[in-house]
Amino acid sequence: MTTIAERAAAAAGRADNQPPADPSPAPAPEQLRDPGIPEPGADGPEQVAVHVAWSRVMGTVRGIAKGAWYGRAGERGSYQFRGVDAALNAFGPACRLHGVLVLPVKTDAAYRDVKTSTGKSSRECTVTVTYRIVGPAGDFLEVQSVGESMDSADKGTAKALSTSLRSLLLLGGLVPTSDQDPDATNVERGEAQVRPATSYVEEICDPRTSAGRLRQIHHELKTARQLGSLVMNEVGDEEAIGDLVVRLGKERAGGGAE
Repeated sequence: MTTIAERAAAAAGRADNQPPADPSPAPAPEQLRDPGIPEPGADGPEQVAVHVAWSRVMGTVRGIAKGAWYGRAGERGSYQFRGVDAALNAFGPACRLHGVLVLPVKTDAAYRDVKTSTGKSSRECTVTVTYRIVGPAGDFLEVQSVGESMDSADKGTAKALSTSLRSLLLLGGLVPTSDQDPDATNVERGEAQVRPATSYVEEICDPRTSAGRLRQIHHELKTARQLGSLVMNEVGDEEAIGDLVVRLGKERAGGGAE
């Protein structure tokens, strides 16, 4: 007599003594690329001033491409960016090579409760971090960098600090990307179309249009140099649109001056 387990195994197309199929293995974490920066020699880095050492770090880190994606490539709203890991992967070896330390020495943080576009409660964190860039000879520079984040759990401060550090390294290191140069494309600016005076008449004559909106319309017509344009007013008479706006504006403001 077969057991329920045996019948279930047979229905599944396998013998009871066969192990279940292994689930799909989890994708391996992406490995950081070796930037190819050598380690300092046995004698250590040259004892130069901090500004010289930092300029050498900048010379070693020649560029960091935007290799990470937010969302899926090609999908609407997705974009490429340079994350903090990419910045650290490049600057860490370069700083070791030239004997430079980058140390946070002061952090000012501010928090506020916010909601996402879907109404979910979240926490916004903004940090201003003072960093000390120490050279191989012990002298240093102090610079500040700001980071901002929003998180619904307990990662907001860590995200803001990471953003601050990334900004410091990429902006302070003047690191280029592989993006197209802005001068490679040219957009011709077209002249904005002028709204015809007649298109305002219905709105001006509508009693629901406030005196404030009429003042705004008067300004728009003045800017377009159309205050003298003749239109048909609310009783069918021809009137300069500027005069029409002023007259109705005074009526709706209770007889006050426009």
